[in-house]
Amino acid sequence: MIYTLTLNPAVDLELQISDFAFNSVARAQGSRMDCGGKGFNVSRMLRNLDVDSTAMGFVGGLNGQRLTQALAAMGIATHFTEIAGETRTNVSVVAHDSGQHIKVNESGPEITAAELTALVDAVQERLSPGDWWVLGGSLPRGVPDTIYADLIQRIESAGAHAVLDTSGAALRAGCLAGPTLVKPNVEEAMQLLGLSAADVSGSDDWASAVLGLGPKNLVVSLGKDGALYATADTLAAVQSPSVVESNPIGAGDSMVAGLVWKLSTGASLPEAMPWGLACGAATASRRGTELGSLTQVTDLVASMTS
Repeated sequence: MIYTLTLNPAVDLELQISDFAFNSVARAQGSRMDCGGKGFNVSRMLRNLDVDSTAMGFVGGLNGQRLTQALAAMGIATHFTEIAGETRTNVSVVAHDSGQHIKVNESGPEITAAELTALVDAVQERLSPGDWWVLGGSLPRGVPDTIYADLIQRIESAGAHAVLDTSGAALRAGCLAGPTLVKPNVEEAMQLLGLSAADVSGSDDWASAVLGLGPKNLVVSLGKDGALYATADTLAAVQSPSVVESNPIGAGDSMVAGLVWKLSTGASLPEAMPWGLACGAATASRRGTELGSLTQVTDLVASMTS
């Protein structure tokens, strides 16, 4: 089984307008609501790949109900921890004519100690050897930076596998807990090590430095340039398949979905890499918040290996 954990989810509301005009009233020409959060994006992509997963995390209020219903409508199983606060709303205003946009993210509810304990208990109850857990995204207020580290220790001790995709202090603490895989982007990896791009120019030593913190495997997304992966005895770069990019939002989460899909079937990390990159590229080629399809991913993998 694959589980995804989203601790700070959101209802993502996008309003489309003709163009920006400050200090005036604009009428939305269209709108859409999406389930916001790294774990949700991974579960959505897995669903497109015809792979089952269970989405977990905190939800509360009417927005929490909306998220639960929307994921259920997609065929995604959920087991959420209910909170007293209201799940946050992130609002994007997009101008059709100019392509400009403004996005405003709410900070979200504050999680109580009892709610946090309930979530940890819910994870603990479901731990089983061989399962895969994707832990991703920012942390809500009231949740310590060490929460991912705590969960990783529990998951790995149970014989399951933890995949971490976050940033900042939570990423550092999580690495020290020894997850099966971490997947930062270049900027997050550099921040983790306190380095600049100039510091690592022409050298791959920084990848070994990340592994030295504790994770068993590392994948660093490089955008259009593909990704770099590192294990205890391998360091290599893999090019992304060629696509016409439309919207890169969610591509990194789709890559994680492809990696976890293949790793959960027993594939090695080098074997899983083309599938992860194909999933990311497929999503990057889609408009708006659409994710790639299984047919598209399969075709892209074939183009990479032919």
